[in-house]
Amino acid sequence: MTHREFLIGLATGAALYLTFCILGILIPIILRIPKDEKKFYELMTVYTNVGFLGIPVAKAILPENAMIYVIICNVAYSLLFYTHGIMRLSRGKSRMSLTKILNPGVIMAVFALFIFWFDISLPPILTNSFTYIGNPTVFLSMILLGGAVAESNFINDVRDLKLWIFILIRMVAVPLAVVIILKFAGVPSEMMKTFCLMSAVPVGNLPLIQAQKSGERTDILSKGIIVTTVFSFLSITVFMAML
Repeated sequence: MTHREFLIGLATGAALYLTFCILGILIPIILRIPKDEKKFYELMTVYTNVGFLGIPVAKAILPENAMIYVIICNVAYSLLFYTHGIMRLSRGKSRMSLTKILNPGVIMAVFALFIFWFDISLPPILTNSFTYIGNPTVFLSMILLGGAVAESNFINDVRDLKLWIFILIRMVAVPLAVVIILKFAGVPSEMMKTFCLMSAVPVGNLPLIQAQKSGERTDILSKGIIVTTVFSFLSITVFMAML
């Protein structure tokens, strides 16, 4: 991967999350979501599982050099969530915290981007250690997701029609649009596949955790996480097979 491709990926990631923020405003309006529930659909639109699910899946099915685009998405996610996400969930009552923004995940992600840009070679003892630590992530993430699905009231959750319309827009139409736009733009194949994957992952856990801390209702977010996660097993498989 060249520096030019990296910069294109950086710009694409920024544009992608800007689009997610806009969709986060539009989708609740399209679905006629009640005013007090709009912020939850906005959070589900913007803050998907690019880390907990996105990283291990990308690691399993995409080329190694595609991980740089995954890291870009994760940095954008964290920077946005601890600013925009926290403010939306708390209705402006919570202040942005630099310590939360600069969490270990963000620091290591930025460090990885730094290593790539300056083409720094780490000693084998470090690269091997990171590889050994990273290898179990796919297996462990599937165990945790399976446990979450098993504990949920899945039958009742899947009966929510508005949630299914949300899924069709956010997890089918959006990734498809990403593929079409990036293919038309002529970006490298691994970049297109990665951003398609990052657009197709299910709702993330962080908004739910923050909602619990803030004393907000969690039923909508919980339902969204479970149903979109189960649906993503099919949708991600189809998208990746098509590409």
